[in-house]
Amino acid sequence: MLRAAGVGVGDEVVVPAFGNVEVAEAVTLAGALPVFADIDPVTYCLDPEAVEAAVTARTAAVVVVHRFGRRADLGRLHALGERHELLILEQGESEVPYDETAQRRERAAYLDTKLKGVRTPDGGDGHTYQQYVVRVPGNGRPDRDAFARALRAKGVDCRVPVKTPVHRLPEFRRCVSLPQTERAADETLALPVDASLTKREMQRVAAACNALGGLLQPAF
Repeated sequence: MLRAAGVGVGDEVVVPAFGNVEVAEAVTLAGALPVFADIDPVTYCLDPEAVEAAVTARTAAVVVVHRFGRRADLGRLHALGERHELLILEQGESEVPYDETAQRRERAAYLDTKLKGVRTPDGGDGHTYQQYVVRVPGNGRPDRDAFARALRAKGVDCRVPVKTPVHRLPEFRRCVSLPQTERAADETLALPVDASLTKREMQRVAAACNALGGLLQPAF
């Protein structure tokens, strides 16, 4: 898409650092320079204000990545694109069948009411819960990584969605301030809400988390 739009050498493309490296790699393969902007802490997608702050005379495009079943604020981003004459490209997630989305929402709603000691995701704006991502306060005991290890030891299939932001990787290292990206990378943990999970399994997930929640400082 970048090449088809004429993006190439000498151009800059604003991309998120919170996520997979493939987006930044695609920019470099097109001959352009990836420029990292911070995310919205609720949606985990590009923050329009951060994108605007990253725009320069060389900026040609913005690649918007939808995260975890939440969509970016496309209205504000397209308005930004019109103001600065930028191409706004979207990378979505693989869609799940409607029935499965409904079941994921049911499981997410259950966890929303049961979990303690972690910050549950904001379910607004049509969240489809491709992943159910909570925040584990990093200044508590244990921290997110220790929390995840303890859950796995109890048989809960959890995972860290973004282990290393792209701007920390050696090939894309940048001296840039991305506080929300850094915090999200340190605190986020994806809990299972697959449609195949039974009520008993969901109860086990909640119980395992809450057994550790008392060791954490209150979520913000």
